[in-house]
Amino acid sequence: MNLPLKLAAMTTLLTLLGTASAGAADDWQRVGTDSRSGVSGLAAEDGGTALVAHDNKRPGQPRLSRVTYTAGTATLSPVTWDGAYAEDIEAIEAVPGMPGEYMALAGRGIVYRLRVAGDTATVVDYTPLPMIGEGADFESFTLVARGGKLAALWADRGAGPGRPATLYAAPFSFAPWGQPLFGSVTRRSYLSTYPADEGTRHISDISVTASGRILVGSASDAGDDGPFDSAVTEAGRVTVSAAGSVRVTLAASPTVLGTFPGYKIEAVECLPGTGDALLGTDDEKTGGFLRTAPYCGA
Repeated sequence: MNLPLKLAAMTTLLTLLGTASAGAADDWQRVGTDSRSGVSGLAAEDGGTALVAHDNKRPGQPRLSRVTYTAGTATLSPVTWDGAYAEDIEAIEAVPGMPGEYMALAGRGIVYRLRVAGDTATVVDYTPLPMIGEGADFESFTLVARGGKLAALWADRGAGPGRPATLYAAPFSFAPWGQPLFGSVTRRSYLSTYPADEGTRHISDISVTASGRILVGSASDAGDDGPFDSAVTEAGRVTVSAAGSVRVTLAASPTVLGTFPGYKIEAVECLPGTGDALLGTDDEKTGGFLRTAPYCGA
């Protein structure tokens, strides 16, 4: 899709879903009603739709869906996972400059290269993340394109005040046979400003704005019945040099952009060509919700 049509599709998405001030409960639109339909990751597609990752673990349960916006409502339709078995898909990300190609991340640290055509996502290849530590639990993965170079950011989510998240960054590419490849890895510790209780997952998702601002979702989870709490925060910046090296600088005092009591945000996606983020929740037994918020500009 060319740029004017892509921007028009994003405008349609925003118009149908609605952009509103952060934190108002009635701004959310439900996209699922049970624990199998929560939103664990989002990747915007051309045409005003988005792919949705689900963290289901049992065979036969959905791994991916497509959310479509019509008449001010958001509805899910199934996308078939074709290829190597996967469970607990926590993030999905479009590959810049490669239409129809996506990366999906499983909680235990396996990344899958997918080719999506129609309602089928075919596994092209897969590989473990580098530097997987004991007990690591991954919920976030994003790609950044600068000057023809790609970089990947991902994070072990952390757990409560005593275990910060670990944010990783590395140059990213593909081998000639299709396998995802990671270059030299850097890492930073991160504690969320809000929420900050014992059930906090300090990084539940990551997105990067066009100017390199790092946005993170953070969420508090007290169990399948909640209560939940979450926020989106500007955590720092990322740069990619002309040679492809990656530098992450975390803010000494991260800026909380919005708080969302009662919701567990697990997906943050900056929508291409706009200043808006698409946010998704996995609220366990009560399903998933979507909304937009004006966090991705400048």
